[in-house]
Amino acid sequence: MSVSATSQAPAKASFKFPFWAQIITGLVLGVLFGWLAKSQDISWLKTTLEQVGDTFVQLLKLAVAPLVFFAILVSITNLRKVNNAARLASRTLLWFMITSLIAVGIGLAIGLLTNPGAGTGLTPQDGKLPKKTGSWIDFLTGIVPTDVVTPFTELNVLQIVFMAAVAGIAALQLGAKAQPVLSLAESVLELLQKALWWVIRLAPIGTVGLIGTAIATYGWDLIGKYATFTADVYVGSALVMFGVYPLLLATVAKVSPVQFFKGAWPAIQLAFVSRSSVGTMPVTQKVTERLGVPKEYASFAVPFGATTKMDGCAAIYPALAAIFIAQIFDVQLGIKEYVLIAFVSVIGSAATAGLTGATVMLTLTLSTLGLPLEGVGLLMAIDPILDMMRTATNVAGQAVVPVIVSAREGILDKEAYGAASSSPLDERPAVAVAA
Repeated sequence: MSVSATSQAPAKASFKFPFWAQIITGLVLGVLFGWLAKSQDISWLKTTLEQVGDTFVQLLKLAVAPLVFFAILVSITNLRKVNNAARLASRTLLWFMITSLIAVGIGLAIGLLTNPGAGTGLTPQDGKLPKKTGSWIDFLTGIVPTDVVTPFTELNVLQIVFMAAVAGIAALQLGAKAQPVLSLAESVLELLQKALWWVIRLAPIGTVGLIGTAIATYGWDLIGKYATFTADVYVGSALVMFGVYPLLLATVAKVSPVQFFKGAWPAIQLAFVSRSSVGTMPVTQKVTERLGVPKEYASFAVPFGATTKMDGCAAIYPALAAIFIAQIFDVQLGIKEYVLIAFVSVIGSAATAGLTGATVMLTLTLSTLGLPLEGVGLLMAIDPILDMMRTATNVAGQAVVPVIVSAREGILDKEAYGAASSSPLDERPAVAVAA
């Protein structure tokens, strides 16, 4: 009897296709189908790829508004369970600012060294005004909503964050009286995250559509026209993600950078595909917890970072884009302008709000510098390709900072950090079943 059970045990084991391998397969198929649709002018294939990609992004966006509201609400109230909550929150904000300053400095340095706007053949006439613009007045006055419905219907994440923060602080003040509401909020958040897990499992299919659409629509010619600028964004983001972050982990947190990427990679690769920090937020929080960050602190730091921590979209990219546009429009930038770029990157990063694209942040930067907003139009065509790397950098930073703060405060679980390697799509660790 025991021999029979033993002999049958191997039959129960089945090959499991890792999620990262599914994403890579989606990338390869996307490039292949996109190239085929472009080179052979297959309209139905291009339309199919576009519909698949748009559907995946729309499914992610569908959960954004309620997810942000309940995640921020619950994260603020969870701080009451953490010792030195105010200290942790202030240290988190401080490290957000420090890493943003480093990122914008790298972006400016690369832009000044490479002159991305030179030799492109683009002229001011090629630019056009963006549909969405940002200014400091709009940014400051736009935080407070006029009603409680519009921010959700128009997906104004900054206003949703404001309402959630107010509700969370009020719940803390009410204490036990607010417990029924908090229990409901926690249940709704778990429900939303469960539903979003189903969407995230479709990421390999979404990857085929999104990458395929980018290749089929823009082709390699457009990328070549923006070759220097595209390379600058990717190199700058890579320097921050694989240079600055590992250096901080090794010297400040005193933990293994390789182990960090081993644990955080599922969130980083999903961010690259989805181009949405908020859509990736449940995965980011899960990998952050698996890296040994206490759940109560991670549930605050990750949602907070997903809406405000944007080293790719709000630091590297605006710095490079400002230099690029200034060169196209023949505007000279000086020390004052570079300082303003750094200031906008640190203070105004919440304007990006974790959504696909960084147009609002760029227009905020350009309006602060007095550069023509038509310059945004020069970069719109190439934006989806740039946004992949920008968002991956954003999400990596959103996981790095909680690890650094936890390690500095002595609350990081080093054993969990060293063991972090599982895919975030597994609901629970795999358990060996006895024959």
